[in-house]
Amino acid sequence: QVQLVESGGGLVQAGGSLTLSCEASGSIFSFDDMGWYRQAPGKQRESVAHISGGDTYTFADFAEGRFTISVGNAENTLYLQMNSLESEDTGTYYCHVASIRAGVWSDYWGQGTQVTVSS
Repeated sequence: QVQLVESGGGLVQAGGSLTLSCEASGSIFSFDDMGWYRQAPGKQRESVAHISGGDTYTFADFAEGRFTISVGNAENTLYLQMNSLESEDTGTYYCHVASIRAGVWSDYWGQGTQVTVSS
């Protein structure tokens, strides 16, 4: 069973920065896809940024140019660096990893970390 533990959320003023961390119980690179999602109150969960196949980076339009996704040197921590934060970035941010073996996808979610951006 994979465990993902997020941290780094908090309250920040608009224009500020936060770095979210997601520590996995094993190597992040053992997964075929890893990324971050977010969910604002009353809205559906949406994709923020992903690393697929170890070297393909994908960002939502709102994240492009402001957010960076990376894996730590120990290869068990996924980061989301968020800059120029806006009030619309407020929400709960979730770490997600997925792998496919013999044609079957398995995926795991963290518990979420709250980000609140004050305007």
